[in-house]
Amino acid sequence: MVLIIVTVLTAAWVAFSAYAVLTRAAWVVEPLASYGVPRAWWPWLGAAKAAGAAGLLVGLFVPVIGILAGIGLVLYFVGAVITVLRARSYATVAYPLLYLVPVVAALALGVTA
Repeated sequence: MVLIIVTVLTAAWVAFSAYAVLTRAAWVVEPLASYGVPRAWWPWLGAAKAAGAAGLLVGLFVPVIGILAGIGLVLYFVGAVITVLRARSYATVAYPLLYLVPVVAALALGVTA
């Protein structure tokens, strides 16, 4: 039951992030621009998050898909942390961590289930 709750909440959280990028919410895309992330990448980043969120949910029925989605999202958000640190925006490094931590939790639960 814990796996289901954590996975569904994590998928919703990541899907919200995907939606924010895809709709170009100012509070998301302004930092992306300041970090030097090219505008052409934004739709692909949003799509990657959306696919990862969907993969986590599918993983509740096909575990290998959830594990692969979790690995992909971990890599995505580790990349986001690195991007923020390279931009020397230390005050905002917590934001990608807020996504990374639940993804790691969902992945860990999925692997041990």
